[in-house]
Amino acid sequence: MAGETSLALLIRSMSPHLNEGDYVFCTLTNASALQGCEPVGSFREREGLTVILARGDADRLGLAYDYVAAWITLEVHSSLAAVGLTAAFAGTLAQAGVSCNVIAGYYHDHLFVARSDAERALSTLRALAASAGEA
Repeated sequence: MAGETSLALLIRSMSPHLNEGDYVFCTLTNASALQGCEPVGSFREREGLTVILARGDADRLGLAYDYVAAWITLEVHSSLAAVGLTAAFAGTLAQAGVSCNVIAGYYHDHLFVARSDAERALSTLRALAASAGEA
């Protein structure tokens, strides 16, 4: 099932959802340090394996982190080939002073924002979607 590519429809239909919990980014030299723990996401870089974990899992494993995030999922099924969605929400969040780290999944975009910015990010994203609906 192909995702949506129309930028206006994507923005209007974002439906941001705040997932429960706190999430952290950790770096590992070896995935065996996860001791069977399932990361929310991962990416292999030259310097090591970046993993996104529930904060409690990272604490239990004794992994270091310096950024505690909230996880927002955009419920719209966006195509990986869609143009402009990331720029639209990232620009709007930047204007609101909210940093965001974006992970594109097959079905949805996932935003990790500082825990303290979660509600501001949600209201900013909802306002962006509402303004697109008025256009």
